[in-house]
Amino acid sequence: MDLAEIWRVMRRRWYVLLPGLLLTAALTTAVHLLIPVEYQSQSTVTLLNSSKATEAFDGNPFLSTQASLTGMADGLARNLNSDGAKADLKALGVTGKHEVKIADNAQGPFMWLTVTGTDPAAVLKSDELLASYADKRLKEFQTQQSVAPEAMIRMATIVPPQKPEAQTKTRLQYIVMVGALGFVLSLVAVFFVEARRRTPRAKNRPAPAGTPTAAEAPVPVGAAPAPTDETMALRTVGPGGAGAT
Repeated sequence: MDLAEIWRVMRRRWYVLLPGLLLTAALTTAVHLLIPVEYQSQSTVTLLNSSKATEAFDGNPFLSTQASLTGMADGLARNLNSDGAKADLKALGVTGKHEVKIADNAQGPFMWLTVTGTDPAAVLKSDELLASYADKRLKEFQTQQSVAPEAMIRMATIVPPQKPEAQTKTRLQYIVMVGALGFVLSLVAVFFVEARRRTPRAKNRPAPAGTPTAAEAPVPVGAAPAPTDETMALRTVGPGGAGAT
């Protein structure tokens, strides 16, 4: 079946295709309205060596980096993603979903603090609260280990919480998926109705008047004659001697 035939079938069965397309349009509109737009704000922080460890570098913490800082950043990120931290952040007023992880392709103890939600203002505020909470948790870890203040690892903000940006990829994927599925099902319904309406007419059509039957059809020249019934009649003799066939 070529494209021209498909188009003819669609035109012929428009009364099946049109309701399907209208239903598809209604479903895609519903998905567009029911799935809210999500906004995302992200900030970047880094861990710095203690002031005591940077004395040899004239107090410049960016000249003193250690592998232990990256390990500390990984541990801090895991703690901030825990259920206990989620409860604390919720009590502080953080809304939406948050995620803390080591920055991709980072060459040091850099961390991404990300908050996602449906209210841009609340997302930005939540990202700021998350950054403050991360700094607080870092100090609590070291205080629990009785680390002297001058030997504590510090946190510095590299990129402050950014203006929330709309994340439309997920909603767009759902809209495209619903639209494509509805269109395909509409075509399936069209060709199903077309197949049901195409009944085998040749078998049910009566033969025209005057058409010879198979028994009356003329035998072609050179063809073998049709076999005839050559049943032999048996002659029986009755009691009186008369024969009967």
